[in-house]
Amino acid sequence: MTRIKRGYIARKRRTKIRLFTSSFRGAHSRLTRTITQQKIKALVSAHRDRDRKKRDFRGLWISRINAVIRENPKVYYMYSNIIYNIYTRQLLLNRKIVAQIAILKENCLFMIVNDIIKTKNPRRRYFGRV
Repeated sequence: MTRIKRGYIARKRRTKIRLFTSSFRGAHSRLTRTITQQKIKALVSAHRDRDRKKRDFRGLWISRINAVIRENPKVYYMYSNIIYNIYTRQLLLNRKIVAQIAILKENCLFMIVNDIIKTKNPRRRYFGRV
């Protein structure tokens, strides 16, 4: 059988991968075998870290809310109680919004917390066996 040279199709595929990895260091941007491995690794990391980013931001919001609450000596209220009471009163405040309020307008957060403290807790409903 005669030898077939792959020609421009293979070159097009390699240059496309090379453009993706052009910013990588050393052989990771030059050698074809290494380029393909690094491209796969980069895409896997990007996919994994998109979920990780959501987790990290949630932790950041929680720590910001908790820090603002704890630094004020007037409020004897814990983070978990605030979130629980916001949830039971069905307020449309998630952790991201509460964290932004805590950083930008601390007084607003304390007004919300004081309002939650003053109103009585609604009765808990049990939907199972008692």
